[in-house]
Amino acid sequence: MIPAREHLLPTDHARFSQCHASTLVLLPDGDILVAFFAGAREGEGDTAIWIARRSDGRWDDPQRLMAEPGVPHWNPVLHAEGNNVWLFYKTGATVHDWITRWAASTDGGRSWSNSSLLVPGDASPRGPVKNKLIVMSNDEWLAPASVETETTWDAFVDVSHDRGEHWERCDIPLVHVQPGARREGAMWDGLASNALWESDVDTVFAWDGVIQPTLWESVPGSIHALMRSTRGHVFRSDSFDYGRTWCPAYSTPLPNNNSGIDAVRTDDGRVALVHNPVEGNWGRRYPLTLTVSRDNGEKWEHLLDLETEAGEFSYPAVIAQGDCLHVAWTWNRRTIAYRCVPLAD
Repeated sequence: MIPAREHLLPTDHARFSQCHASTLVLLPDGDILVAFFAGAREGEGDTAIWIARRSDGRWDDPQRLMAEPGVPHWNPVLHAEGNNVWLFYKTGATVHDWITRWAASTDGGRSWSNSSLLVPGDASPRGPVKNKLIVMSNDEWLAPASVETETTWDAFVDVSHDRGEHWERCDIPLVHVQPGARREGAMWDGLASNALWESDVDTVFAWDGVIQPTLWESVPGSIHALMRSTRGHVFRSDSFDYGRTWCPAYSTPLPNNNSGIDAVRTDDGRVALVHNPVEGNWGRRYPLTLTVSRDNGEKWEHLLDLETEAGEFSYPAVIAQGDCLHVAWTWNRRTIAYRCVPLAD
């Protein structure tokens, strides 16, 4: 039997008005940490990073962790190695103004260092933007990243060889073809207006694009990214040199509503994806579905609907532990939902 959905807070709580964008890690003692942002609403100056712990099958009361008066906080991402936990998050008045900050814990998230800039001197949002980083087989960190300026959407990855002390940005290219043009190998038809045409392969585009990658490694050095897009489908790119270079992003059959997705590779080689299987730019955010691939993301099988009613069930985060998937997601912006899903053979 699949365990029932749990809520970090009751849906009628009064701790905050809205919450969103959860992330989770599993600790050596079996505790689960979940972080999210919450406040009056997304983008308000009281929005802070909150954290909650699940111990012995129950959720402790969530606590406000990172806050600065008048400064909106966004999109936390947790990463754990043993009891060492890293927290990455964004601050800024809008998504166009994001910078990335980070803090660390050496005791399983019970106490934290002061936060600091992830890449001092870089005004762009670096490091993981929504989804978890992965530790590649060469022991480097690979963080799925993206930027949303007032005119452009762009996906990239950040590589760190020294546990987050330094980062190297590596772009994920996108092929551009002007509307009506036919070009062999074209992956992306640009918008009829306000599109930027600087070259056939370019990572700059206007009001259109891919963001918030989710990553997995299939064999040593072969890294794959699925990305949220404005084009009604999940886009994909592949790297065969530990994330340093990527093929141009291309469309997959997976529907996407221009909302967040997350994937994880399990110990037996399957890839599990949590997403809203809905086409259309800014499409509805229900149902929320778990889909599984047995062939490295070529074909996908429906496994389970986590949510089916009308509402906002979005921005999933998923991690794997043996034959179990731990999933957290936004539940109507009122609370964060969690479920442990066993993977059948």
